Amino acid sequence: MCGIVGIVSQTPVNESIYAALTLLQHRGQDAAGIITVDEENRFRLRKSNGLVSDVFRQEHMLRLQGNSGLGHVRYPTAGSSSVSEAQPFYVNSPYGLSLVHNGNLTNSSELKETLFKQARRHVNTNSDSELLLNILANHLDKINKDHLTAQDIFQAVRETHRDIRGAYACLAMIIGHGIVAFRDPFGIRPLVLGKRVENGKTDYMFASETVALDIVGFEYVRDVAPGEAVYVTFEGELYSEQCAEHAVLKPCIFEYVYFARPDSIMDGVSVYASRVHMGEKLGQKIAREWQDEIADIDVVIPVPETSTDIALQIGRVLNKPYRQGFVKNRYVGRTFIMPGQAQRISSVRRKLNTIKAEFKIKMFCWWMIRLYAAPLQNKL
Repeated sequence: MCGIVGIVSQTPVNESIYAALTLLQHRGQDAAGIITVDEENRFRLRKSNGLVSDVFRQEHMLRLQGNSGLGHVRYPTAGSSSVSEAQPFYVNSPYGLSLVHNGNLTNSSELKETLFKQARRHVNTNSDSELLLNILANHLDKINKDHLTAQDIFQAVRETHRDIRGAYACLAMIIGHGIVAFRDPFGIRPLVLGKRVENGKTDYMFASETVALDIVGFEYVRDVAPGEAVYVTFEGELYSEQCAEHAVLKPCIFEYVYFARPDSIMDGVSVYASRVHMGEKLGQKIAREWQDEIADIDVVIPVPETSTDIALQIGRVLNKPYRQGFVKNRYVGRTFIMPGQAQRISSVRRKLNTIKAEFKIKMFCWWMIRLYAAPLQNKL
């Protein structure tokens, strides 16, 4: 679970990428990074552990020169929390290639061994993102041209799809060429395309969620389709092609239930509207299956804050009052992906405190994410 951003523009992109990453901070609080390409075709990179506001100081922003770049915020779902596994990653050959990745590969061990035997490429970390970068680099290297065409890049993406398994949305930046975006054949991880017209020229932007487009003035165009690759040159030319066989949309429901921001649109579906519909459906199910218990329910209480829209609809369907029973400490980050149950329990205690009067002699119906269940039940 991560957040990714890529921009091809006619003006410096460092501040726009920074602003977009702050809007995607909910997707990753472990590490952040930005890479740009300057006028001399050199990568400018800054990445470290921490929040976006902590990683990038004024001196770092001044060094991130260039009109195109990538950004990343990370949750460590593969590998470790080491700063060496923060993204973006880059390799010098071929061309100079950098990559940001949201997702997980399920055949990493096999790929790492095959990559070394066939291409003598060394992967220095346990990150599947660095592995994916080297797989793409290997396929680009086989083309053996000084300058790649769009079809050359699509062929490399096609070969990469054939090699890897899992859920992934990726952005790769090739020095002297442009940025290519591609998504796994099932569209499990989200990726959207936006554009902005300034002085008669079109800038393009890719991001995990539409909210990142909004903050920097880009207009949402469409989602990158499952299995599709979209290539934008540094001159602003856009190409797209389906690069996977039997591609079909099967997005991760966790994005809609919990992970994404409610003001985002994913694959044409409003995240907020999806949660409202979930509340309606769940309320109807409770009404059908808990008929004997409904009369004993006094209130509907959400576990903040993703579930509030759902709980409101449940209360409406059941004709029960909606009440707040928990106060959230907004200075504690997301806890569901912490590496151990002891850490999750400790963080939940600091993150949520009960309004005790709401729980006295009341029967309540609450809606929460399952990963919260054990810590909250113990707390109550």
